[in-house]
Amino acid sequence: MRYNVAQMLRNFALSALGLAILFAGCASDRREWMKVDQKYTTEDFRRDLEQCTVKGTLDDDCMKARGWVTVTPPKTEQKKEDPLSQPAGRGPRR
Repeated sequence: MRYNVAQMLRNFALSALGLAILFAGCASDRREWMKVDQKYTTEDFRRDLEQCTVKGTLDDDCMKARGWVTVTPPKTEQKKEDPLSQPAGRGPRR
């Protein structure tokens, strides 16, 4: 039984590249933007999106300054509950 090392390395490299592309697609910003009081085209949005993206991160303040508002809010971390707080609907004992 013989191994073709060059072919195995090529297959590994292609698999790694495929996974990297897949994960990059999953990590993109999926928010929707619109202008409420103005007409705009897809080209306008793409131009503003490109100009407001720095190092792969979208600058929300830049988009808002150009008149865009988010239709879907960004995903935020859920607030952790304070372990010392009272459960909802329960007041202090009397």
